[in-house]
Amino acid sequence: MSERPVVVTAAGAVRGRDDGRVAAWRGIRYAEPPTGRLRWRAPVPAAPWTGTADAGDFAPAAPQRPNPSVPLAGGDEARMDEDCLFLNVVRPSAPPPVGGLRPVMVWLHGGAYAVGATSQLVYRGDALVVRGDVVVVTVGYRLGALGFLDLRAAGVDDAETNVALRDVLLALRWVRDNIRAFGGDPHAVTVFGQSAGAGLVTALLASPAAAGLFQRAIAQSPPAGSMYGPERSATVARRFTEHLGALPGGGDPRQAPVESIVAAGAAVYTEIPREHPGRLAFAPTVGDDLLPEAPLRVLSDGRGLPVPLVVGTNRDEATLFRLMRSPLLPIRRPALQRMFAAMQEERERGLRLPPPSRVLAAYPRTRLSLGVRVATDIAFRMPALWVAAGHAAIAPTYLYRFDFAPPLLRLSGIGAAHATDLPYVWGEFGGLPHDPSFLLGGRSDADAVSDRMLTRWASFARSGTPGDGWPPYDTESRRSLVVAREDRVASDLDAALRAGWGDEVLAFG
Repeated sequence: MSERPVVVTAAGAVRGRDDGRVAAWRGIRYAEPPTGRLRWRAPVPAAPWTGTADAGDFAPAAPQRPNPSVPLAGGDEARMDEDCLFLNVVRPSAPPPVGGLRPVMVWLHGGAYAVGATSQLVYRGDALVVRGDVVVVTVGYRLGALGFLDLRAAGVDDAETNVALRDVLLALRWVRDNIRAFGGDPHAVTVFGQSAGAGLVTALLASPAAAGLFQRAIAQSPPAGSMYGPERSATVARRFTEHLGALPGGGDPRQAPVESIVAAGAAVYTEIPREHPGRLAFAPTVGDDLLPEAPLRVLSDGRGLPVPLVVGTNRDEATLFRLMRSPLLPIRRPALQRMFAAMQEERERGLRLPPPSRVLAAYPRTRLSLGVRVATDIAFRMPALWVAAGHAAIAPTYLYRFDFAPPLLRLSGIGAAHATDLPYVWGEFGGLPHDPSFLLGGRSDADAVSDRMLTRWASFARSGTPGDGWPPYDTESRRSLVVAREDRVASDLDAALRAGWGDEVLAFG
């Protein structure tokens, strides 16, 4: 029978569940509902409550357009609500070493800044906390237009920028002030995330407001270059308000039904990358008090927060976007041609961009299409290389590439696609006794890969080094870890890519 442990936070007591293996507190409110006058405003810390709040179940996910490829809860349909600023804490049931506190890992989920939730089955955290002996915190934040739209350009003068990033900062302050009560060490906090969540990690590393809130960082497949200044953000805001105005109750964004906001956001989410290949509709905004400069520029210059960093990508990132027919990346030939044409135009305007012919020379014929390889590299791999090279000058930095794929994914052409690394880090293969990824075998190899990855991530959270023969990155040897059936350390794994794209951060995009 599940125990109901109670922990007292700064705002009040919360009652969780303990099944003898893990203790979990789910749905802890860290901010007031971001509704009404607080829509598109910085989050307000949760007001104190009396009595004991129930923290036995996940809180609602942020409003979003349902995506069958991203189930938000295991078995049940996830609830969604604009009142979504909650977090979850999971720790081992077993007591820590005498007088000790466990390292803390704070997770930011991915989903193109528009979808996802902490209730996704892979993020439950049971395996990671038990095998890694850590405390895991998963954070819900505002998504899509409600979290990443700069409405000032659309006439909403009292709107604030980067409210989703402000959500994350408030959650990190909550961790700093409360995690000791759960047995976590507030001075050993690792912020980690994947895809958009990793993009938020790079934004935090470049934000003066995040100083002191975490001591280590892990960025899995970060779209570090997909953040835009006020001009591009204004274009998205104007397009959004045009769509919203045509929907029921959509005249005033502050008063519009949340369903209309989600619908208008979904339309812009699709339109922007189709018209401007490689560009996202929703992403952190550059040029405000949180992000005075583009994070990719700050980090590649070695001016980020000087904390140890693990950063890497998956070998076949873009095959997922091809499989889902997603418009987010320029994979198909027409989009690729428009992207290279735009690069050439911007070169002629004097921007420092490599000639398309030199870039194309870096791609000899292989099993993957040209579009998949280019999209993988411009969206994920090259930004990761630029971040690693710059950050290595100020703090220990560890670069990796995730290459492992079971036989079914290899033979189907999916390979080590975007997000396929998640079950290996979390030790959760879909929560199913027979994951369909292993219909052609490979589960024992996958378990071994997962054990190594989970151990390295937890070791990094504990000490700032991932251990197990993984050397730090530097711009002389450029050593990185290749995660595969048999892991290996490679020197200058990306030499051909760097020759094509260059070591100078691209102004394009």
